[in-house]
Amino acid sequence: MNTPTIARELSKTWNVEQNPIVELEAPHSDARGSIIPLVDETMRSAVLITSKKNTVRANHFHHTDWHYCYVLKGAIDYYYRPTGSNLPPKCTRVSQGQMFFTPSQCDHAMHFVEDTEFLCLGRNPRDQATYEADITRIELFNAP
Repeated sequence: MNTPTIARELSKTWNVEQNPIVELEAPHSDARGSIIPLVDETMRSAVLITSKKNTVRANHFHHTDWHYCYVLKGAIDYYYRPTGSNLPPKCTRVSQGQMFFTPSQCDHAMHFVEDTEFLCLGRNPRDQATYEADITRIELFNAP
């Protein structure tokens, strides 16, 4: 379990060499159900993304944006490496109920191994003009 300090300061301290999985705090549960704290940072976008099995998203890096992705349903093979590196990307499987973090200046791609729904919570606005101005497209991973 992480501490609230880590949840609040993650975007300021995260290093792309770290494991991208974010340890979530324990849910607050009672007879009504539960509340799971996800992110306690200033953000300008929250989007729900659905992706079909065996498709790929991202294949880019962000110049200034960072994002948290929380998997609601399905699974993602998340590929990542520091921007500018020629090393093969690392791969982490992210499953339902898990969250991962992508800092700026991190090459990344997502391969959906199942039909998947996830929340993407980001630093910058997600309107198309702002989004496109902040990314550089690369070929990090292509589905077989």
